[in-house]
Amino acid sequence: MSADRVAIVTGASRGIGAAVARELSAQGLSLVLTARSRAELDALAAQLPRPALAIDADLSEPAAAARIVEATLAHYGRLDAVVNNAGATPRGDFLKFSDADWDAGFALKFFGAVRLCRAAWPALVVSGGGAIVNIAGIGGRTGNAEFAIGGSVNAALLNLTKALADRGVGDGVRVNAVNPSSIATERTQVRIDAIARERDLDPAQAAHELARKLGVARFGEPAEIARVVAFLVSDAASYMQGAIVDVDGGQTRTL
Repeated sequence: MSADRVAIVTGASRGIGAAVARELSAQGLSLVLTARSRAELDALAAQLPRPALAIDADLSEPAAAARIVEATLAHYGRLDAVVNNAGATPRGDFLKFSDADWDAGFALKFFGAVRLCRAAWPALVVSGGGAIVNIAGIGGRTGNAEFAIGGSVNAALLNLTKALADRGVGDGVRVNAVNPSSIATERTQVRIDAIARERDLDPAQAAHELARKLGVARFGEPAEIARVVAFLVSDAASYMQGAIVDVDGGQTRTL
């Protein structure tokens, strides 16, 4: 990839977002890293081989996306790619979720992506080959009683990907999505710890039990998602438009 290219990565402070930042930086991109924790962003930026601007922001706030894009253009003078990774949604009983729970679920992951895509779009068009990668999740393809909010948000994000890809055909902006399954991050560890407590298992046994339940041989690594994202951002994926790529170890067994 060209060292002149610039990408925004949201939810960049840890997990998949941090792995994406490391991979894109290694590929030669300059970055804008966003998340709520400035300290974690600064620590990550200091480790990267390419320039990285850290912006602490809460993308559930309506003005945040435009502020991030404005800061990006002021600092680098261009924008070539956006990776929408921010957002986590709760698991639990559908009947116990309040309207506020649903609002919070959509506010960050879905509407944050909507606003950032909208704010970034003109600059991506000007770049002459801009790319957006939305990190959704396989829950957007298959329903799960404990993941009603997350599945609904992911499904909406996947449909947004298709809609923007349709526009992108004419505007010269590629829009694709990646669906991770259970990845070895802090969020997955929370699920493992809960199983360990409930069944009186040690962490390794609990992890094996969760993997067995999900039908995978192991959990994915954040770097494995990051490499797919980097490919979709790159010119090597120049004919990929509106693609939804499952990176799930075979967990999704539907078409």
